[in-house]
Amino acid sequence: MDFKNFGGLAALLAVIWGVEAVNLLTGYALNGWLGLRPRSLGGLDGIVFMPLLHGSLTHAAANTAPLAVLGALLILTARSVALMASLLIVLLGGLGVWVFGTAAIHVGASGLIFGWFGFLVARGLVERRLVPLLVAVGVAVIYGTMVWGVLPGQPGVSWESHFFGALAGIVAARALRGTG
Repeated sequence: MDFKNFGGLAALLAVIWGVEAVNLLTGYALNGWLGLRPRSLGGLDGIVFMPLLHGSLTHAAANTAPLAVLGALLILTARSVALMASLLIVLLGGLGVWVFGTAAIHVGASGLIFGWFGFLVARGLVERRLVPLLVAVGVAVIYGTMVWGVLPGQPGVSWESHFFGALAGIVAARALRGTG
């Protein structure tokens, strides 16, 4: 997926909604087949597929706007590292959920959303340049209440995906420092 322009982001959103349509028609069977199941060898593929799967139309819709906004900010301000940051977030965040997550099927793009949030905020602090710092402040102001989503408590919500996604975003900002 090419994250050097908005086509990659549009393609990601189209794939999420295409998968949602198939999932809806199959009674959400894809979640059982491809969702992340912690500490299960059969659930390892969920690390990659989890961001594409959702538990309902409402779940997919709730993730669409933050994906579009944070993804666009990522592309606009960190174009050269957007794809690598996204891959690190999906892989490291998903691995964290696979190792430490509760025994459930984890699905949804919120790990990626929290990862992009963590990356954009941490990048401003790590890079210490004007544009990333302004983006970090803007993201923190607009989406700052997201931090409560990394805490356990809301039934049916994978706070682990939020936590490990955000942590992976911070790691990605540090690992990709000075490369974008």
